[in-house]
Amino acid sequence: MPGHRVMIIDDNHMNLELVSYMLEAANFAVKVEVDAVTALKSIPDFKPQLILMDIQLPGMDGLELTRLLKGDPLTNHIAIVAFTAYAMKGDEAKMLGAGCDGYISKPINVSTFISQIRAYLVD
Repeated sequence: MPGHRVMIIDDNHMNLELVSYMLEAANFAVKVEVDAVTALKSIPDFKPQLILMDIQLPGMDGLELTRLLKGDPLTNHIAIVAFTAYAMKGDEAKMLGAGCDGYISKPINVSTFISQIRAYLVD
């Protein structure tokens, strides 16, 4: 039986495949979405404990979606981790300022990725 529920919101299918494979292999329940609108529709049913949020999404970007989720009492408890290739000075502060609980850069380090995810989850 899968453990923690993690939603990945990313429009890059290669990222989705690799990350969902790693999470499922580590016994996480995983739901993938490719944009903010479909993610918003599936969050109430899936009830993720953590969201890996790409910042560059089609339509509504990941920071706007993070602000929406953190501003809603029904979803503000969900850990949201920015999951992005943005690595410019000041970008991490911008993500944290939007409400992200942390930041994992792409490409991921496969040897530390699962432990990074676990660090954001509370049993």
